[in-house]
Amino acid sequence: MPSTEDDASTGLLAPLKNPTFRSVFLASQLSSLGWLMQTVALGWLMATVSSSDVLVALVQASSTLPAFFLAVFVGAIADNYSRRMVMIVGRSLMMAASAMLTILMALGIHNPWMILVFSFLDGCGIALSDPAWRASIGDIVERRHLPAAITLLNVGFNTVRSVGPALGGIIVAAFGPLVTFGLTTLGFVAPLTALWRNKWKVQGSALPREALRTAIYDGLRFTAISSEIKSTIVRGTLFGFASTSTLALLPLIARDTLKVGPVGYGIMMGGFGAGALVAGLKNPALRRKLTQEWLVVLACLACALCEILLALTSSLAFATACLAVGGAGWVTAWSGLGVNVQLASPRWIVGRTVSIYSAFTYGGIAGGSWFWGAIVQSYSLPSAMAWSSVATLAVAALGFRWPISNRSESELEPSGGFHAPAVALDLKPRSGPILVTTEYTILEGDLDQFMKIMQKRRYAQSRVGARQWTLTRDIQQPSRWVESFRTPTWTDYHRLHHRLTEADMELEHALLTLTAETSPPRTNILIERPAGGTRKSYSPMAYLSHK
Repeated sequence: MPSTEDDASTGLLAPLKNPTFRSVFLASQLSSLGWLMQTVALGWLMATVSSSDVLVALVQASSTLPAFFLAVFVGAIADNYSRRMVMIVGRSLMMAASAMLTILMALGIHNPWMILVFSFLDGCGIALSDPAWRASIGDIVERRHLPAAITLLNVGFNTVRSVGPALGGIIVAAFGPLVTFGLTTLGFVAPLTALWRNKWKVQGSALPREALRTAIYDGLRFTAISSEIKSTIVRGTLFGFASTSTLALLPLIARDTLKVGPVGYGIMMGGFGAGALVAGLKNPALRRKLTQEWLVVLACLACALCEILLALTSSLAFATACLAVGGAGWVTAWSGLGVNVQLASPRWIVGRTVSIYSAFTYGGIAGGSWFWGAIVQSYSLPSAMAWSSVATLAVAALGFRWPISNRSESELEPSGGFHAPAVALDLKPRSGPILVTTEYTILEGDLDQFMKIMQKRRYAQSRVGARQWTLTRDIQQPSRWVESFRTPTWTDYHRLHHRLTEADMELEHALLTLTAETSPPRTNILIERPAGGTRKSYSPMAYLSHK
């Protein structure tokens, strides 16, 4: 049974002992408070200036679409540039958009399309800063505090829902949207100040910065290869699509079903945030008792229950209680999914994997917001909520096909044991493409073991940057096998070997042991050259080899 000291060191509040994390986190909560107030104002303003149910639902969709389109590029930028500066740029964009919205409202300029445009610009700022912030958590806090820190982010954001919407509703009712937008603009000053004042150490690399196109390609390939990340993306995308009906349609539930004003809407959002807070506080204990898959299943059940009950109730108090259950499921699901992506990603690519995950999940939320709004317009609000409940239950059932793992720590960190081979040519960092071949002499009785090792080796090499990996057998000398792969440049060859993990190196040792009775593997490193072309950096017979 864990001791009290162990609980304190791995509990939800443990990351707050880190002053840098605490400063940026708390400042971010203040800006999130203002952003949620603005979201209430935008949603309610759209509901009052437009009679279209789809346009009301698109307020949330417009703020999430940028994450779908931009996140993969932002992830590559976050892994190659200062994540702190990327966060500063994103927050600055959000503050500028909020300030411009305030000015236009003061001038009496407001219409449905203006609301969507500035909601979209806010989404662009979020798409820029949020993946960089989440990728930075592993740089700021200790590895053992990473699950708690990610959960704390989700809990913090959903907790301010218990204050932000209610406060936003009160301010909108008492002073109008203009004051709300102005306060939101001021709220963005806090995270910008915290980011300027706090710097954190990031493990650097002696290698040149990776080209943006190559970085995006590597991120997409790593994500496609990782079964853990793929399962998380599928479940997260579908969960976002199904369960977003609660938040996207809540203004309509408040206006049409419950017949309450902005204050009532804020109270309902407060119930959602309160449920998220309670679930977040219990999350570390639940993670010790249940697998991550069961936590996701329970989260889906909670959200589905919330959706079906919202379709049936006409009581504000009961709806608020239902939303507390939904908020608990919401934060439990997103916390677990976010932790899984981070633990399945090494630091050199975590910005890209988090961004790709965010792109799909935000895309699911945006698509769901539009879809359930269209269902309301074509059928009815209760029908949309009922069908979204069925869809959320289906996401829980998908665990049989795409289960979520229960990893406690990552085993994907680089081993750091690479020593560059001596070369006889004056290779430049961008020289290439590079072809690497390794010859093995394998006895007939060792073939089964060899093929099992090479299957793992193909995955390991491709995951860190090997392209066009192949394994061939000599038809004249059947004991001779050749492994080959390419890298775009000489720097990419170095980068690949710097990314290999201890587990990858164990495969190397297993191959040496397997070939101990024959001859050791021989690796040849060649640089490709088109026939008839000329290059000054190497000769036509450019060839390198090392044992």
